[in-house]
Amino acid sequence: MRSFVRLSFWGACLLLTLQAVPSPAQAVTLPEAVIKDVAALTLRGEAVMRFFGLKVYDIRLWTPTKAAPTEELVERPFALELVYDLSIKGRDIAERSVKEMRSQGWRDETKLKRWGEEMARIFPDIAQGDALIGVSIPGKEARFYSRDKLIAVVADPEFSRAFFDIWLSDKTSEPRLRKKLLGSG
Repeated sequence: MRSFVRLSFWGACLLLTLQAVPSPAQAVTLPEAVIKDVAALTLRGEAVMRFFGLKVYDIRLWTPTKAAPTEELVERPFALELVYDLSIKGRDIAERSVKEMRSQGWRDETKLKRWGEEMARIFPDIAQGDALIGVSIPGKEARFYSRDKLIAVVADPEFSRAFFDIWLSDKTSEPRLRKKLLGSG
């Protein structure tokens, strides 16, 4: 009886593990709303963002080609997909984003204030499991999507660069996360 219980426990663990691994039919893809606007993006890298050990979100970088050079990120559209593990207020996401931009060297407080207000206006409050997808259209704009639809467009190339640099700049506060996103870590 005891060995049956042990076997059942390990069998259940194996079953749970197999259910957690996506099958090829369940491969990760961008939401339809994003694909419709920016086709042909490939998963380049992914990572988990933690804060004091607490998982905040899974993040994925989608680029035109898997092996795209980093310079291509300033020339061609790409997407960052964040799937949250916590509930977070949109205003808190905006405030943290401005703090990260400032720490990377953005010093124009008028712009940072305007960008923060705009992000606070467009970022929804997040519940566990929600996704936010940011798409960079270099030299033009940043687009933000939920899983279902386009949320907003910020037609400011400087904002777009500052926002995506939070994760992709060599000045990021999370260099290990950056390496994983770029596929080099």
